[in-house]
Amino acid sequence: MWSEPRVRLLSSRRIDNTKADKWQMRVTGYKIMGFFPDWLRGHPVPSGMDLSGIIADSNGTEYANGDPIFGFMTRDLCKRTRQGALCQYVRLPTSHIVRRPPRVPPLQAAGLCMVSLTAYAALVELAHLEAGQERSVSVFVYGGSSGVGIAAIQIAKALGARVTASASGPNEALVRGVGADEFIDYTARPVDTSLLSLYSPPPSSPSPSSKPKFDIIFDTIGLADPALYTHSAAYLAPDGVAMELREDDCGGVYAELGGRHTKAVDASHPPLCVGIEADRVVWWLVRVVSDIYSKAKLDAIQALVAQGSLNAPLDSVFEFRDVVRAYGRQMTKRARGKVVVKVE
Repeated sequence: MWSEPRVRLLSSRRIDNTKADKWQMRVTGYKIMGFFPDWLRGHPVPSGMDLSGIIADSNGTEYANGDPIFGFMTRDLCKRTRQGALCQYVRLPTSHIVRRPPRVPPLQAAGLCMVSLTAYAALVELAHLEAGQERSVSVFVYGGSSGVGIAAIQIAKALGARVTASASGPNEALVRGVGADEFIDYTARPVDTSLLSLYSPPPSSPSPSSKPKFDIIFDTIGLADPALYTHSAAYLAPDGVAMELREDDCGGVYAELGGRHTKAVDASHPPLCVGIEADRVVWWLVRVVSDIYSKAKLDAIQALVAQGSLNAPLDSVFEFRDVVRAYGRQMTKRARGKVVVKVE
């Protein structure tokens, strides 16, 4: 979910004020509230991290009062300032916001930051995907209808990649609508089985598969199906990279470094992690992106948004008084796009 508050902007040294008008709901929000007691989370603190709003107090920064912005709050900032995006006013550092392009509606802008920053860090920083590469890069997004999956598809397409994505059958139109070239319905049969049938045809097949193997596999769900990794030698290029998304305090995205990419990753305790290769347990080092939420990445996201290459499809919009209903919609796990709360 997202909000659009009035924002007191913050520089790296100062905290400023922003009026939040829209707030975007994240899946992890209600999960954290349901799993950890308030005293352990340091709450009560208003919920929410993604937002779109206008500047109420520029506090001597490069922004002006009334500037439209979108941005995010980290867990650390929420704890330090005792606030969340689900407020009429929030205080933010300038490193956490960018100006909202005029062509982008505030409702859509508020749902962009966290998922887009995560997807960008994975694809660009870890997998080294960039525009203008000599050959076409092939990317597989596992969980293409998730928030990070939708952002990953669009970012990969903007950088010139060919994208295959998995999701449930009813979400095919959503996934193809944001740019996926090929679609796999994980409810029809296991994803690894579908990939093996495409890349490892049976011996009776008249010709071997001519499909290029994936250069990048990005699991946006987080090891939901270990077989995706254990069978990946058939469909991941020898020098490819397999990544998975894990929710933790640093919002980590993990990728295997070197070697054959046929291991299932459990990166709960980076950098030394346990994995599975065939029928034996192995250990290896992984790389973690710990600075996902950087100003440089946020500026790159703003550029993609401004050129029309990145957007956040909306599922539903709720008034501030209906925030409980908004959480209810998110908890159904049937939302196709962002669930939004209008603070004003």
